[in-house]
Amino acid sequence: MKNAKMIARLALLTALALILGYVESLLPIVPSAPGIKIGLSNLVVLYAIWQLGSWQAFVLMLLKVGLSGLLFSGPVGALYALAGGILSVIGMVLLHRANLSVVAVSAAGGVLHNIGQTAIACALLSPAAALGYLPVLLAAGLLAGLLLGLVSQAAIRAIDRYERGKHA
Repeated sequence: MKNAKMIARLALLTALALILGYVESLLPIVPSAPGIKIGLSNLVVLYAIWQLGSWQAFVLMLLKVGLSGLLFSGPVGALYALAGGILSVIGMVLLHRANLSVVAVSAAGGVLHNIGQTAIACALLSPAAALGYLPVLLAAGLLAGLLLGLVSQAAIRAIDRYERGKHA
């Protein structure tokens, strides 16, 4: 029964991540700066790291990337998202285990995601162009990560208060 509950929870979180990713695709953040996004669906991955565990967060990221690739971005977009997602989740899990705050973990995740995507751009495109654009992506990843971290921190605290009140 516990496995069925976890599968259902991962399915709901995957659906939420896809919805947030779709909503974000409708918002033009910085039209003149390709590759810069807030990363709303990463709120769900952060939640999973804190509330479910490392493997569940990794599975969630894989489901999110795979389904987003099929539905929205195609194989090349999925490749970029996969490289960024793998590096980001591994880094965030390790930093979470080191007891860093949600905000710090999220900020690092934003930076690591853009480093992973830049590595793919270096392999597929021009390394000089990709590395030249990296400072812009790192700054954007840091800012988006900080913003998402603050939102995640508030959400996780609210969920914890709710859960404690439910069991009191």
